[in-house]
Amino acid sequence: MSIQVRTMADMMASGESPDILFWVGCAGSFDDRAKKITKALVKILNHCKVNFAVLGTAESCTGDPAKRAGNEFTFQMQALMNIELLNGYEVKKIVTACPHCFNTLKNEYPALGGNYEVIHHSQLLATLIQEGKIKSNGTSEEIAYHDSCYLGRANGVYEAPREIILGLQKELKELKSCKTNGLCCGAGGAQVFKEPEAGAIDMQVRRANEIVESGAKKVAIGCPFCMVMLQDGLNK
Repeated sequence: MSIQVRTMADMMASGESPDILFWVGCAGSFDDRAKKITKALVKILNHCKVNFAVLGTAESCTGDPAKRAGNEFTFQMQALMNIELLNGYEVKKIVTACPHCFNTLKNEYPALGGNYEVIHHSQLLATLIQEGKIKSNGTSEEIAYHDSCYLGRANGVYEAPREIILGLQKELKELKSCKTNGLCCGAGGAQVFKEPEAGAIDMQVRRANEIVESGAKKVAIGCPFCMVMLQDGLNK
């Protein structure tokens, strides 16, 4: 299946405007596993005939890692550059597969002049399933779901990912720590970019142990940072 992706610059040059801007994010652009998520989402958007575009090479980091690491100056420099670009394209609605990008664009950008409707890709996919545009392949299997902190506790998005699992006629398995009591993967606060501090157990190992003990064979994850950390925890 071929992938059709248009850039905002291309659409603007043609006098067109997309309904949604797909914010790919750093992980979705450069991490090998996350790139598969990007391609899969684009295939789904193409299949469902969603009118979307990307920024392409004009897209930069939202500034989330800099802000979480305490470098407010670098964050604002990155954010203001992005906001100028987004406002220049008159972007109204953004979808992203990264909860870190989602949280930053949704909650940090308005104070700097960037006001957009921002949704996580799980919210969009859940809607497409409800509309009957995505259907189950009929394969029955049990799937656990790991709640991302920036999606769940920070923004209250708990049901959309679960609606996808149930909407695809899969059996949802809840982990011991879930929803408002979810357990962090250890990546938050820019921790994914540094070695963990000394302690009894690494956070990703603790969470990985809980997943293994649950007996789950497959775990759905809505965040590329969580995917990296939990794989690291399993490796350890």
